Amino acid sequence: MSNYFSRVLLPFLLIFHIILASCADQRLQVYIVYLGEHSGTKTFQEIEDFHRSYLHSVKGKTKEEAKDYCLIYSYKNVINGFSALLSPEEAAKISEMDGVISVFHSHPTISRLHTTRSWDFINILEGIGDPNPPNAQDLLSKANYGKDVIVGVLDSGVWPESASFNDNGMDPVPRSWKGICQNGVAFNSSHCNRKLIGARYYLRGYEANYGALNTRLDFRSPRDIDGHGTHTSSTVGGRRVPNASSIGGLGSGTATGGAPLARLAIYKVCWPIPGQTQPKVSTCLDDDMLAAFDDAIADGVHVISVSIGTNTSRPYKNDGIAMGALHAVKRNIVVACSAGNSGPTTYSVSNVAPWIITVGASSIDRMFSSPIVLGNGMIIEGQSITPFGSRTYPLVYATDVENPGTTTNLTTGLCLRGTLSPALVRGKAVFCRIGDIVQTLEVQRAGGVATVLGNPYQGRGVLGRPYLIPATVVYFNKIDIYNYIETNQNPNVTLIQPKTLIGTKPDPFMAPFTSRGPSAIEPNILKPDITAPGLNILAAWSEASPPLNVPSDHRVVKYKIDSGTSMSCPHVAAVAALLKAIHPRWSSPAIKSAMMTTAKITNNMGRSITDSLGNVASPFEYRAGHIQPSKAADPGLVYDASYMDYLLFLCGSTRFLLDPFECPRVLPLPSDLNYPSLSIANLKKVMTVKRTVTNVGTNNSSYSLRINAPPGYSVKISPATLHFRATGEKRSFSITVKAKNTVKKNKFSFGSYTWSDGIHQVPPHPTPPPKYAEKGGDFSPPRSPATEEGRNPLPSLRETSNIYKEDYEIIEES
Repeated sequence: MSNYFSRVLLPFLLIFHIILASCADQRLQVYIVYLGEHSGTKTFQEIEDFHRSYLHSVKGKTKEEAKDYCLIYSYKNVINGFSALLSPEEAAKISEMDGVISVFHSHPTISRLHTTRSWDFINILEGIGDPNPPNAQDLLSKANYGKDVIVGVLDSGVWPESASFNDNGMDPVPRSWKGICQNGVAFNSSHCNRKLIGARYYLRGYEANYGALNTRLDFRSPRDIDGHGTHTSSTVGGRRVPNASSIGGLGSGTATGGAPLARLAIYKVCWPIPGQTQPKVSTCLDDDMLAAFDDAIADGVHVISVSIGTNTSRPYKNDGIAMGALHAVKRNIVVACSAGNSGPTTYSVSNVAPWIITVGASSIDRMFSSPIVLGNGMIIEGQSITPFGSRTYPLVYATDVENPGTTTNLTTGLCLRGTLSPALVRGKAVFCRIGDIVQTLEVQRAGGVATVLGNPYQGRGVLGRPYLIPATVVYFNKIDIYNYIETNQNPNVTLIQPKTLIGTKPDPFMAPFTSRGPSAIEPNILKPDITAPGLNILAAWSEASPPLNVPSDHRVVKYKIDSGTSMSCPHVAAVAALLKAIHPRWSSPAIKSAMMTTAKITNNMGRSITDSLGNVASPFEYRAGHIQPSKAADPGLVYDASYMDYLLFLCGSTRFLLDPFECPRVLPLPSDLNYPSLSIANLKKVMTVKRTVTNVGTNNSSYSLRINAPPGYSVKISPATLHFRATGEKRSFSITVKAKNTVKKNKFSFGSYTWSDGIHQVPPHPTPPPKYAEKGGDFSPPRSPATEEGRNPLPSLRETSNIYKEDYEIIEES
């Protein structure tokens, strides 16, 4: 960063430090005081003075002294509230004041933030098994490529020079846009255009928590130094860019976003954590994100994409994303969020508010094949996106070349930092029992020239990384590598140059990292909602961020392959943008319902979607199934909901009140929310719930019913036929679920009901497929293959994977 930027920033930093100096008490923390929505007409100054009055009352300062006292944000557009540095006692006092709905910590959301093939695969998958397969071009034409739909992206910023954000041939910015292009370091209004129509950044919450931003780590502006925000933004609405590829030419093709003429508005809310170890980790603060939601709503966005999340869910009233999204959905802004990357653990799904579209991650029909050949001729499947030529190396096992005393029985063979002996490793390929970025860096440090890495997740779910030395990730058969090394005096291995394979089967499968339900906050709402491509997705990248995101990597790329529910979320946001363009009057819940009730739960072989090990996947991984954009444009029926419905849900679910709304005396059941799925937790006898569908298909239509009851339960739905005279007409029905004596405790059972008019199937399939129903919903995390479990003399993967995940963060996003 130049001295010029340092001189410009210095006055602001001094002012900010002076303000916080009076709040330097170590007991003070950042709290958000949530007051609901603004009502009436007040100036911004009047709103800020009102917010400061709360600080004045608890801190005992005069109004004049309180002007610059500890206030961080005053939310002034739609959301009514503020964030400030408070002691726990002060926060407790404010929580008891009139008009205060909730007071909660501004949690630092730790995250490496929760394409040339993915959109083609979506279109191909949609047509499999359909006698009249949809034409993706028809959908784009109907939606005019998302032309005047504005998508707001909350993330780490944007690299505006990327070809994915060019505005060649685009019409003027829509008159409905009210946002700005905020100036900052290495970013000014000229970086916005007719594609990238707005950009803002939010630092106050971050700096209140961590101190002034280290400008060697990030730009004080909307510019993206991380790459994550550029990747997600281009996946939503990037222009068509031919000849895009990952480093080394892998994945070459035409990069495109799902809605290539949609307008993008960037809200930078994620920043690097000071003093972090490699690889880099980012954090996104609740109060910064709430400020971004407040601005995005006022700016006039139609869809908001949030590839950010926590490892665990929080109550709605203490979750900045949930509360910001509720205000957005009230104004029919669709909000899509990543489900998280804490799989295969159950109850790990985040962003579980029912007004959010929560997106899981699955594969596409592309892999980067890079098998290895052992000296005895045995070929073992592997994958890599590291560019290298085929070559043979002497091979050693990490356990045999470790420095004495640096490992334990659990960590031996893991190639952890500082464990390998340079004298024994130099010039060799090293087999690391489990491996990723840290392992290749350790092998390189010790003088190794290549690595064979055991897949931390096993199965086909390999996360592609562009390592700095030749490396292949192998899955299954790791015991064969170990046995070969142990029984040969001079073992060697040939790493085969990676190549791109298209049309792989079976796909999609659920990514092993994708977070799973049920929801820990409200199990009566089934989450996640849907799945979309999130494994090894190619999209635009920041040229300030090396592809491996470690200090020793000095390469520069324009496009990069990345994985996570962070990558699947913008796919769904793009589909929402297209549906907004086709059906501008549809509500946010209607668009969500259209996607969910038309989703697909079979793969490109016509069989049930599986996990990465080939086991039939659970609805707690994919819920409704894989997105089918063309089908979603004509769903037949939708399950709509209003803002009032969500308030009633909050009454029945969390007893959380939103002033001035008063809950009824008889509280509704959470399962009664008019949701496109039905979940009943801990049903012991019988329960009846209600659903209402809206006809968005043809006039004079009639829908008949098909029921696939969950094992151990009976289901009765009345009436069994729904007649609609006109589009927009609503019909209600009741669903009675009764537990049989044979129901098993602590087991999840899944079933489905489907409405059909002969053209539309709502949903289009039994959920789950019969195979899964027979399993009785037992979806324990997949075990290691029996051969490895029984024969491997080393500690099992299950024993060591937690150590590995905690220390080395093998998952980057969300």
